[in-house]
Amino acid sequence: MTPPEQQTQQPGQYGPELPPDYPREYEADVVLRDGATAHLRPITPDDADLLVAFYARVSEQSKYYRFFAPYPQLSDRDVARFTQVDYHDRLALIVTVGNEMIGVGRYERTGRRTAEVAFLIEDAHQGRGLGQLFLEHLAQAARENGIARFIAEVLPDNRKMITVFTEAGYKVAREFEDGVIVVEFDIAPTDTSFGVMQAREQRSEAMSIARLISPASVAVIGASRREGTIGNALLRNLRDGGFPGRLYAVNTDTDAAEIEGVPAFPTIRDVDDTIDLAVVAVRAETVADVVLDCAAKGVRGLVVVSSGFAEIGDEGRKRQRYLVGLARSYGMRVIGPNALGVINTAPGVTLNATLSPLMPSRGRVAFFCQSGALGVPILADMVGRGLGLSSFVSAGNRADVSGNDLMQYWYGDEATEVVLLYLESLGNPRKFSRVARRLAGRKPVIALKSGRATQGVPLGQMVRRSQLPPATIDSMFRQSGLIGVDTTGELFDVAQLLAHQPLPKGRRVAIVSNSDALTLLALDTMAGCGLDVAGEPRNLSADATAEDFGAALGEVFADERVHSVVVIYTPPVQSNGVEVARVVAAAAAGSDKPVVSTFLASRSVPEALRVPDGEGGAARGSIPSFLNPQYAVGALAKATQYAEWRRRADSRIPDLPDVDTRAAEDFVAEFLQRHPAGDDLSDEDKQRLLSFYGIKVLPAFPVQSEDEAVARASELGFEVILKATAEQWRMRPDLADIWRHIHDEDDMRGAWDEMTRTFGVAADPGRAQFVVQKMAPPGVPVVISALEDVSFGPVVTFGLSGVATDLLGDRSYRMPPLTTRDAAEMVREVRAAPLLYGYRGTDPVDISAIEDLLHRVSRLTLDLEEVVKLDLRSVLVSAHGATVLDTAIRIAPNEKPRQDTPARRLT
Repeated sequence: MTPPEQQTQQPGQYGPELPPDYPREYEADVVLRDGATAHLRPITPDDADLLVAFYARVSEQSKYYRFFAPYPQLSDRDVARFTQVDYHDRLALIVTVGNEMIGVGRYERTGRRTAEVAFLIEDAHQGRGLGQLFLEHLAQAARENGIARFIAEVLPDNRKMITVFTEAGYKVAREFEDGVIVVEFDIAPTDTSFGVMQAREQRSEAMSIARLISPASVAVIGASRREGTIGNALLRNLRDGGFPGRLYAVNTDTDAAEIEGVPAFPTIRDVDDTIDLAVVAVRAETVADVVLDCAAKGVRGLVVVSSGFAEIGDEGRKRQRYLVGLARSYGMRVIGPNALGVINTAPGVTLNATLSPLMPSRGRVAFFCQSGALGVPILADMVGRGLGLSSFVSAGNRADVSGNDLMQYWYGDEATEVVLLYLESLGNPRKFSRVARRLAGRKPVIALKSGRATQGVPLGQMVRRSQLPPATIDSMFRQSGLIGVDTTGELFDVAQLLAHQPLPKGRRVAIVSNSDALTLLALDTMAGCGLDVAGEPRNLSADATAEDFGAALGEVFADERVHSVVVIYTPPVQSNGVEVARVVAAAAAGSDKPVVSTFLASRSVPEALRVPDGEGGAARGSIPSFLNPQYAVGALAKATQYAEWRRRADSRIPDLPDVDTRAAEDFVAEFLQRHPAGDDLSDEDKQRLLSFYGIKVLPAFPVQSEDEAVARASELGFEVILKATAEQWRMRPDLADIWRHIHDEDDMRGAWDEMTRTFGVAADPGRAQFVVQKMAPPGVPVVISALEDVSFGPVVTFGLSGVATDLLGDRSYRMPPLTTRDAAEMVREVRAAPLLYGYRGTDPVDISAIEDLLHRVSRLTLDLEEVVKLDLRSVLVSAHGATVLDTAIRIAPNEKPRQDTPARRLT
């Protein structure tokens, strides 16, 4: 590879001018199979020399596989044809590392909806997953350009290329013609292809994190002899934390042979060894130079502790973007900048590359934290509780490595059983939800999100600002199976329980206590968080003995109706509770019922309740203690809710009849040709678009005068309504915007006279935008909406219709795609849901009809990101179905594509 110092252009810049139709949205940083990063982008005419140099490094066999004949070099005509594409019918994508091309993939349209696809990958980089990445990104671009099917011709002995197609998750058809295998497949995403993509994404991103947190060699760049400096603290903590690997100090201002007993060098290039991880603590303006040095050295990853980036404003944001782009272009991932650092307690690693001198004990809890300022006190709290860590990452400004990446790593990390997240922002909420849901299906994930009420984001974190209400975050956590908490104390309380005890099998809880006052607190907390009391609490006397506790606990653990146990012990004078603790531990040993305690007001795992893990820590089966019963029961309630989420019935994304996605996409494209800036849909267009997804709307007919209203009602056979649809009068509590039960001409004329007078529009009735509509069956009015949010992507909302719902914010939210369980929970979790189930003697409505509409809206908004707003703002649900009465839809160009797509990319 050409040395970084000979680089002639910055990453992401390809000559002085890009072609006018260059699709910048196709650019992406990607993670390869081995965890290294690279840059994928469309080819440009300025890439001619890059292509020629790349082709010269490709073996003769690979060239033969690509062109089916010896093809030693490219002619000038070839180079021009391969680099000059229209990005629509002919598209080529290249992958670069540094300033060298390592692969190229392209498609060429062969019919209205078909294209031929081919790849060529440098031999030294084959086996790194480039073929799959090219296929994913080419397929996504092709779909956007109206192509539905790929065709490829492959020589029979080119097994690698055949494998790329057959293992992509598409339904592949193969034929053998004239000594060549012809492969054909539709490129519409399927559950299988998306599942394959997610599995590859998880493996590659997990590998990229493993390269960062399990290094065999570390260099501290900016190491210093001066105590109190960041570089000195990092070096000391690495050394004193017991890192067994090779450690080096780098400081350009010294020619000393060692710093703090660690071998020292003026630059990382001078180190006569391979370096896996560089911990960077230099001035912000010099970090880019350090990155180039690290690239030349072949460093695999960076932890940037330096500040002075996005947190200081525009100049810092530019510096931060350049840092990340530069590092990724040379295959490196970045933790930070402005990070606290990384801890890994795994045997053989013992890495404390942070500014915290505290090295937690080894444990089963992993922790991702975005705040450097909170990182040190959080670690201190964990150490104080005796809660051991498997690994810890504080990402600071989270410019590259995020919680999504760490969750991908912890998914397969056998040392981690519980995951903690302290989040200040969500850079890619859709991917976060997807990855968290997968992880939560295997391990508990406890999350604390700051700034929910204020939508605040720290200055250093560059994220898209959501316009959604704070309740959306809580709904997303529930949908993904995350255990949401409100304080750091609660974060550790729940972790303390889940790290040591099994999950509850139900909501019934038994209490064994020697304090009436504390029992009452426990009962109040249980009632508030939905736990049930299993029988009467076992209230023992204040001076109850160990034998008394043993007898009560024996009954509790033998009772099949009991799912969890709360033990409260307040010692009498001159008692340390050791005998009681032994009895509690013995009774709980081997039980599959979780036990929590308030034992001597301790907030950790007391020695007497601890099952030793062989390293001085607390193994599974240890009984955690909390400061008071409220904390203990609160943690138990969170664990119970999570256990119910894990046990819930199989949930799937349903197949929907009467859906024509391709016709809907064509309609949207045609609409945007007529309205390039976007617009609200007319009634006719709304009916047409919704019909592609099997949603029928009861027609409403605009009328401008009393006579026209009578005529239209007569055509409909009367039994109609007259409705004012102007926005300023819809749903006002002081005005009736609908006149129902119009049976004949006299009724209509009376309704018209009364409504025009009430609204003050007798002289100009057009202001009210009156419509006439057939009466729908009586029922409960509900609202189903979807909004394309710049951060979250599509979000579906459900609630009952009315002013009270709007004032109280009584809505449920979910991110598509909706599973059957998601739709069911949306309907049931709004506070007004009893009105749907026969409240005060009314007939229950058809819940399945509501859920069907939710699924259809979910599918529509997931397929069509140009539908930026969709409101089924009046749906009347009866016992026999749902009738959609009124809708509003807006289509607009998608200026900021969704961040989570069927093609892998780092965001």
